[in-house]
Amino acid sequence: MKRRSTVQRSKSSSLASSPEAARRAHPRPSDKLNPKTINPFGEQPRAPSAFAAIYSQGGIPCRLVHGSVKHRLQWECPPEVLPFDPLLITLAEGLRETKHPYTFVSKEGFRELLLVKGAPEKAVPLLPRLTPVLKAALVHSDDDVFERGLSALVQLSVVVGPSLNGHLKLLLTSLSKRLMDKKFKEPITSALQKLEQHGGSSKSYHHQIQNPNILLYLLLNKGEAAKATLLPQVLTVAAWTL
Repeated sequence: MKRRSTVQRSKSSSLASSPEAARRAHPRPSDKLNPKTINPFGEQPRAPSAFAAIYSQGGIPCRLVHGSVKHRLQWECPPEVLPFDPLLITLAEGLRETKHPYTFVSKEGFRELLLVKGAPEKAVPLLPRLTPVLKAALVHSDDDVFERGLSALVQLSVVVGPSLNGHLKLLLTSLSKRLMDKKFKEPITSALQKLEQHGGSSKSYHHQIQNPNILLYLLLNKGEAAKATLLPQVLTVAAWTL
């Protein structure tokens, strides 16, 4: 017992005599002038994204339901009665998320909302605001974000049809950057075919394409009749870029 008491007193005296303990017992005047601050170069907790904040606050009227095989969304009310403005735009912004459950909620919510009755009439007026949001997903460095953006673009094309043609110029420039990537060649080719299919007349669709890479790719993958339609535009665009 005597030895243990001696050890404890020794530890207490060493702690009391440590510089940190002395500084706490007798604070320096400079401590008041220089209070402890957060190291700006240290790892800081990230603020939630706008979509994550809206979702956590109940601003997205659906929730993820985990299933044994696959997940699904449960809507708080029938999607048919929900206003597209701003919900569809918010879901499109969520396509840039990289964490679960936001990735699934945004992708599936965007898809399901476009399937409701009356979706074309609700979506077309939002195209000027949707286009830059989808472009942001298409130019994202994350491959999964790009793929979600590409899928959403095709889904939107199916719903709004030729109304999207006037906005393709902005969107297709984003596709051309990944067109030569073997990983994305097939999905981008499929997307271009579907955009043309739902874009109405070929002339109307092709007239909006001003990107030389996209035009050249289409030219090389079309029949003779389509090539005759595209060739003058390819030459015109090529002349602009020289």
